[in-house]
Amino acid sequence: MLRRVLLTAARSNRIKRTVVRAPLSRGMIDRFVAGESLEDAMVATRQLVAHGLLVSIDRLGESTTDGVQAQATADAYVQLLDAIAAAGLSEFAEVSLKLSSLGQALMSDGEQIALDHARTVCAAAKAAGTTVTLDMEDHTTTDATLGALRQLRADFPDVGAVLQAYLRRTESDCRDLAGEGSRIRLCKGAYREPSSVAYQAQAEVDLSYVRCLRVLMHGKGYPMVATHDPRLVAIAAAMALQAGRERNEYEYQMLFGVRPDEQRRLATRGEKVRVYLPYGTEWYPYLTRRLAERPANLAFFLRAVASRR
Repeated sequence: MLRRVLLTAARSNRIKRTVVRAPLSRGMIDRFVAGESLEDAMVATRQLVAHGLLVSIDRLGESTTDGVQAQATADAYVQLLDAIAAAGLSEFAEVSLKLSSLGQALMSDGEQIALDHARTVCAAAKAAGTTVTLDMEDHTTTDATLGALRQLRADFPDVGAVLQAYLRRTESDCRDLAGEGSRIRLCKGAYREPSSVAYQAQAEVDLSYVRCLRVLMHGKGYPMVATHDPRLVAIAAAMALQAGRERNEYEYQMLFGVRPDEQRRLATRGEKVRVYLPYGTEWYPYLTRRLAERPANLAFFLRAVASRR
């Protein structure tokens, strides 16, 4: 119930206005978001890389319904990729990209507009010597996102994608996408979805995650294990060993601000660990979904709301 409430709050402009004005919100934002500017993102990236970590940078924003804003987002990603290259960080940092931020939801030709913008970003990533991973959003966009992935990989074969274990379809999608050269980030999922398409109980989601991970580990692609759950981290390590994978043939991924000591511990042990690093002004939906994933943070959130002035 608590998770459903938080995911509903992610779509509420009224609650967003309250939280944005709350003085304690800054501490929560700083914990999970690198900052609002490109410079903030680059500073955080350098710090993470200095600790032996890899980075996937996400310029926050989604569900764009304005063509000008979609173009601006694509331009911002090109600028970000130029900055990554100029800083000599291409070996360590890639970008994560939501197609809805590029206009996928536009009423006329949204999917094609988003695909064209994504091509521009992928070309900039190739020029910078790094990669792009397409983020997955709610289940209504899954087919369109996977369709865009197939088209982009024709020209940019290293484009990665995200699959969400709480969707009932995902084990089948893993089988389809576990081929040679694929890069798949497997996460649990952070959107409010109906029971007809998604598992609701945490135990069911965890079991689905393990089934999907087994498919990816025994496939020919590159699994990206996105979880903070110690049990799943241990299971992933055992599966990798069983599948005969070396440590450079898969990686763990964790969110900025979540279990940073564990991120460094795994990296020190010789594992590849990539931190999902968000930045930008559109932090509210991202923040509330992080709270839904980890309700222990709710007390901080409620204090922020109660402190509005």
